[in-house]
Amino acid sequence: MTDTTTGTRFGQGPLARACALIYTLMVVEALFLLTTVPGLVALVLLDRDPANVPLAGACLIPVGPALSAALYALHHRRPDLADLHPMAMFWRGYRLNVRGALKLWVPWLGWLTVIATGLAHFGAAGVPTWWAVLSVVIAVAAILWAANALVIVSLFEFRTRDVARLAAYFLSGSFRVTLGNLSLLVVAGCVTLIGSEALLTLLVSVLAGALLLNSRSMIAEVRRRFTA
Repeated sequence: MTDTTTGTRFGQGPLARACALIYTLMVVEALFLLTTVPGLVALVLLDRDPANVPLAGACLIPVGPALSAALYALHHRRPDLADLHPMAMFWRGYRLNVRGALKLWVPWLGWLTVIATGLAHFGAAGVPTWWAVLSVVIAVAAILWAANALVIVSLFEFRTRDVARLAAYFLSGSFRVTLGNLSLLVVAGCVTLIGSEALLTLLVSVLAGALLLNSRSMIAEVRRRFTA
């Protein structure tokens, strides 16, 4: 069907594109929750005790592949309201990227768990204050690296070590992307502090979309320089 006045096909107008985006975000969010619910439920049931930090890290293992699938689905979304397949794209991204995402996510999560455990026991360890500050800086850098790595592994087919190198390269090689991701990290932290971890979880699809939007220049450069 075509609008004879504007020449715009049904499903391609501004309102239709907005509806398509909202629908896609809702479906991706629901599938993210579905694929991570066992770990998230266990995380909620854990006591807020420093001794449970390693268990909390284990509960977050399913989040990596789910985030990768969300990024894949949002990247391949169609703006046409009459041609939406977010569920199929999510599951396709999950199947394609689950192994690659876990190879990066699990070591990163283990490293972050070690840092968090050290910070949780900072008072008992008797280490100087600068050590805690350095640990926080390292943790933030690791999170920014993971953001780059997840985007790359979700959209491209590279070896794990090449994804790790590219993610590290773009930390300094694309300052605008790094600064944008740092802003997203601050937003996520504020949402958690003002609201709760549950509220942050419900906004994962929106944050993933913002991460993709911010990473456009990095994605374009990876495609131009490192793919045939």
